Amino acid sequence: MPARKCPKPFFDTLEELPNPYKFPVRDISHLLRNPPRDAISDYQYASEFIFSYRGSTDTFSTYRREIEHFLHWCWLIRRKSLKDIAREDFEDYVDFARNPPANWIGGSTVARFIDKEGRRVPNPRWRPYVSSGSEYALSQSALQSLFSVLSSFYNFLIQEGCAATNPVSRMRQKSKYLRGRQGTASIRRLSPLQWEFVVETAGKMADENPAVHERTLFIMNALFALYLRISELAETERWQPQMGHFQLDQEGNWWFLTVGKGNKEREISVSNAMLGALKRYRRARGLPPLPVPGEATPLLRKNRGGGGISSTRHIRRIVQQCFDRAVAGMREEGFTDEADRLAEATVHWLRHTGISEDVKHRPREHVRDDAGHASSAITDRYIDVERTERHASARHKRIR
Repeated sequence: MPARKCPKPFFDTLEELPNPYKFPVRDISHLLRNPPRDAISDYQYASEFIFSYRGSTDTFSTYRREIEHFLHWCWLIRRKSLKDIAREDFEDYVDFARNPPANWIGGSTVARFIDKEGRRVPNPRWRPYVSSGSEYALSQSALQSLFSVLSSFYNFLIQEGCAATNPVSRMRQKSKYLRGRQGTASIRRLSPLQWEFVVETAGKMADENPAVHERTLFIMNALFALYLRISELAETERWQPQMGHFQLDQEGNWWFLTVGKGNKEREISVSNAMLGALKRYRRARGLPPLPVPGEATPLLRKNRGGGGISSTRHIRRIVQQCFDRAVAGMREEGFTDEADRLAEATVHWLRHTGISEDVKHRPREHVRDDAGHASSAITDRYIDVERTERHASARHKRIR
């Protein structure tokens, strides 16, 4: 594959992306020189499609990533407009996405744009693809996302009269890329030992620097005990998490109100331990132990400035800092293998861990409703009894 200059990011964050319906695209010379024919039209349609998913930060980020990757390839590699992409082109794109140029791959996630002299400019450290290991590998879930998002995008283009056919749906033998799976995939989560180190580390950080890390401790507890997604802690246009969303019912039970995937509102039962974590956090902020009805205080206030945290990347950095310290602590105490596995953990593992622990002793229907699962079948994926028994029955099989 010939070396290609690494492209710039094409789309900004949800907060910074202009409304393409109010501000139609007139020029894209700031993105690349000598764009292919119909590139302005391509960019306008892509912007409209991505903008339509602004109701969910995570969904917006996923669709932005897939559309941006595809436009990079269409314009810089294939030199074609979206409407000119055929089935065989798309098959080549999938091969490209599985093995992008080395200079398109970064070792960590960084901001797409940075503020410089009052302007938003591309971050020179940004890369379209990210790999934490020595070699880049496209996972099966990432491939599923690629096919799903781009097929939806082409259906949109067909409806808008921009494309005649959907090259994704016309692909034959998608199975050569997408593997089926027998049984249920294992859930990625922390072991009891790893979680113990993580929550103890968060507690030590809070004791050392309460002004900064009492919030860290609360975040870790909330992600685990309330099964929250990271997007449910960050402020968005549709939802601003507040202290008043911890609510007391007539029976004396506490609930936490949130808005999750699919813009669905749900109540989560708050345990006594989580209520204790809330009291500690509020006292550290100089607030009464428990919120009053309708209290509008931001749940996660910024350390600088007013208002609540609106960036999921900011929350990820907070969690990662705690993970990193916990990994170092595990290695110091000789738990090298556990530390190596913890080093791979993401924020979402905390939600998985909380659900997995609770489903061991709570009715699955209760866990299902607190987690916001669409069906009990999803919750069943967190039940390890059959998997554990299957391995136990095989443990002493003889070879000789």
